[in-house]
Amino acid sequence: MYDCFMEKLVYQMFILGCQNLDNALAKGLGGVIFFTKDITDEKSFIDLIKDINSKAIIPPFLSIDQEGGRVERTENIRPKRLSARYAYKEGILKSQSEEISHELSEYGINLNFAPCADVNTNPNNPIIGERSFSDNPDEVIRGIKIFVEASRKFGVIPCVKHFPGHGDADKDSHLTLPVIDLPIDEMEATHIKPFKSAIDDNIEMIMAAHLHCTCFDKQTMPASLSKNAIGYLRNTLCYDGVVISDDMVMKGVQDYGRLEACIMGINAGLDMFIFRDSDDKTLELIEKLYKIVEKDTVLRQKVLKSNERISRLKHKYFL
Repeated sequence: MYDCFMEKLVYQMFILGCQNLDNALAKGLGGVIFFTKDITDEKSFIDLIKDINSKAIIPPFLSIDQEGGRVERTENIRPKRLSARYAYKEGILKSQSEEISHELSEYGINLNFAPCADVNTNPNNPIIGERSFSDNPDEVIRGIKIFVEASRKFGVIPCVKHFPGHGDADKDSHLTLPVIDLPIDEMEATHIKPFKSAIDDNIEMIMAAHLHCTCFDKQTMPASLSKNAIGYLRNTLCYDGVVISDDMVMKGVQDYGRLEACIMGINAGLDMFIFRDSDDKTLELIEKLYKIVEKDTVLRQKVLKSNERISRLKHKYFL
């Protein structure tokens, strides 16, 4: 009985792509993430979500990256909107964010990996750019408040990303591990500032980035797996909400191996992991991790603590 209980807790820590999920949903999978390829028409998308809900023994997070514009997963069924920066500049961010959140709620989505809290200080940034509200942290804070308020209005959980800030990167973490070489005082004054503001406003979830920030770790270490970076989030910024990784199949974190990266992430203080793949290899990873957690007292206590946070958030949104 205890084994089954701990297995469910480990499965609760994962959000997977929407294929091949029946077994994982029956074991307590924490959530599902949808991409453009999964959304071909409204009816089949709604039916897919209903099917997932019917098979899940624990109500799952049903998630998407729907920022508007450049990152918008419903492009097969509706025209794209403006990216965050332009919606903010044009003064339509409130109405657009409400439209996005209302639409997601109608589909049955309850978690949106948005908005970006990144301050885009590097004009050559290949991955953030117009996804950021501004290169000014105070403007980013204003944009976050508007988007988060709209999300909450329609019962969609907002998740700010990519802690501790992807805005100064000159490389794409999908392809490599970017390095942010800024002192901690500059990080706090600019890049961490919007995250601190969101925490002060009780943000529900924060996504950790696959970035090496030299202010936290001298040796190469993604912030998403860093005890120092996540420890700063927990202890200095006093955040006790859900911290989730960026997609764990991104190149910025792959050098560590999937299983070892998950162990490192749990030890660092992560609560959840995203894997866009839900193939046999990924499901085997969760099973292996569960068997390790079962025998490791420290990991087990961290898994229990993470599940407290996950459960608290699900209860808050009536999942």
